[in-house]
Amino acid sequence: MAIRNILRDTDERLRKKSRPVEQFDGRLAELLGDMADTMHRADGVGLAAPQVGILRRAVVIDIGEGVIEMVNPEILWKSDELLDEAEGCLSSPGEYGMVKRPKKVRAAYFDRSGNRCEIEGEGLLARAICHETDHLNGILFKDLASEMLDPEEQG
Repeated sequence: MAIRNILRDTDERLRKKSRPVEQFDGRLAELLGDMADTMHRADGVGLAAPQVGILRRAVVIDIGEGVIEMVNPEILWKSDELLDEAEGCLSSPGEYGMVKRPKKVRAAYFDRSGNRCEIEGEGLLARAICHETDHLNGILFKDLASEMLDPEEQG
């Protein structure tokens, strides 16, 4: 697999809405593998295809329990309970902001072979699912942050 360049948050491609994946083939498998390698190399917990310049609805997430590949993800349900926590992004290195996200979510998606799957996430997984699906709609965490945190305070 290859390490891809991660776009910075000033790149206007990150503001575009991604198109659905229609072909579940070797190119998709290669993209997902490259995205996982790129995410791990950058010490991230999630990466969306637009962050590597591909405007398709595909994300990878790894909160320490193995890579989850989500193609054409759709959030089906969000808990009313919200958590207001610090959040960052591989496209905004060194920047963090306070973002309210649902404590729990349920999402539907397809795996790399085109099989429909569902996942329920809580805490960090729920946050990552929301963050990465936002990328697919051209939304960055900074758009949702109630305040940006001082990098000096982040240690």
